[in-house]
Amino acid sequence: MTDIELLIDFHKEADRQGPGSSEETLKALRFIQSKKNKPIKIADIGCGTGAQTITLAENIEGEITAVDLFPEFLEKLEAKLKELELDHKIKTLKADMANLPLQENEFDVIWSEGAIYFMGFEEGIKQWKKFLKPGGYLAVSEITWLTESKPKEIEDHWNKEYPEIDTASNKIKQLEKDGYSPLAYFAIPESCWIENYYQPMQARFNAFLDKHNHSEMAKNLVEMEKAEIRMYKKYKKYISCGFYIAKKV
Repeated sequence: MTDIELLIDFHKEADRQGPGSSEETLKALRFIQSKKNKPIKIADIGCGTGAQTITLAENIEGEITAVDLFPEFLEKLEAKLKELELDHKIKTLKADMANLPLQENEFDVIWSEGAIYFMGFEEGIKQWKKFLKPGGYLAVSEITWLTESKPKEIEDHWNKEYPEIDTASNKIKQLEKDGYSPLAYFAIPESCWIENYYQPMQARFNAFLDKHNHSEMAKNLVEMEKAEIRMYKKYKKYISCGFYIAKKV
């Protein structure tokens, strides 16, 4: 099993593949104005196992295309949809977010929680813009500095992990530069990280290690995740996921 296969195997059992909550998804959704009684089309890019996809489906009239590169995540989402009887509102699509087989001007909303990271914020908002109808909405959450100054350890860590990390003000400037009108920004709360993401992750460690016979690769993955948790707890005053909502000009 490769490193990426092991990572998928670990995270496919999670409700969320990153920090977030239904409350934050709905908070972002409230900034999106749709015409009364007119169904909307949403593309949820990098949907994972679809916690936010399900929240959206339960609160909109319309249809959602849930996109992810990994079929293991989509299979988990499809099982949930059948259980909740939401499969008529959501269709899944296995695709690379950098090469999406979508139609131009097709969607009212492009949604992506914590996933644009894999493509890069600037490249993602540029490439995905063409899939939005004129006046369509972009709603993405993205790792964001909460302060201009921060300790060297956390700054060095994230500059190495994700050179595009920046403050909200600079992310908003990028949106304006690339033809969007920013509507809202907010940082998700600590509970989205601790209660909704890290605590469920920690609860899966032992079963995951047992499943993989405590192999070196499995132990290394768990230690990597533990290091991430320690880093967040130590420097949570300086970093979070920022939710950005903008309109295609």
